Amino acid sequence: MGERLASEVELRVRGERAVLTGTGGGREADPHQVALGAGLAEALHEWAHVAAAVRRSGNGAGGEVVSRRGRQLAGRVAAALGVPVSYLDPVTGRALRVLPPRRQPPVAPARGDGSTPWGTGLTVAAFFAVLAVVAILALARALAHETAGWVAVAATAVVSAGLAPSLWLARSVPIVRWIALGVATGVGLSWAGVLLTVVG
Repeated sequence: MGERLASEVELRVRGERAVLTGTGGGREADPHQVALGAGLAEALHEWAHVAAAVRRSGNGAGGEVVSRRGRQLAGRVAAALGVPVSYLDPVTGRALRVLPPRRQPPVAPARGDGSTPWGTGLTVAAFFAVLAVVAILALARALAHETAGWVAVAATAVVSAGLAPSLWLARSVPIVRWIALGVATGVGLSWAGVLLTVVG
């Protein structure tokens, strides 16, 4: 069970461990006891360990890196808990208050979003249906005139079978589905024309 949170939390280094105060009655809490996630809690303890080593060295080497990392982790804690975090820099001793990121209000969908554009879609479908009919009938007539009628039927069957998988996959793609509908309709209508061409 995680600690109860106050309206603000303080992050500091105690020995070589990171601690959070303000999690309930002003007591210090290990980051693992707060709802931060194991990854962030471990990162806080690693940072505290490095900060303690930098302080022991006394020469200040690496202090800026430790301070920058501490500010980043304080920001992550603020985001995870949703409350401001007072960060006490273990190297400089300066206090810094980090606010949690603002929650963006949900964006209302634009007018017309999610609706099916029947007018535009059917216009596109009709255009591609006519295109498919013209193309297949032109192929069938040319083959029937130059060869035998059964060759035109066979060629139309090959074209239909070749288009079928692509049309089936495109049926759920938002814009392309109208093209697929038009081509499928055109292929279906063209069969009547092909049979009339062969018989005639």
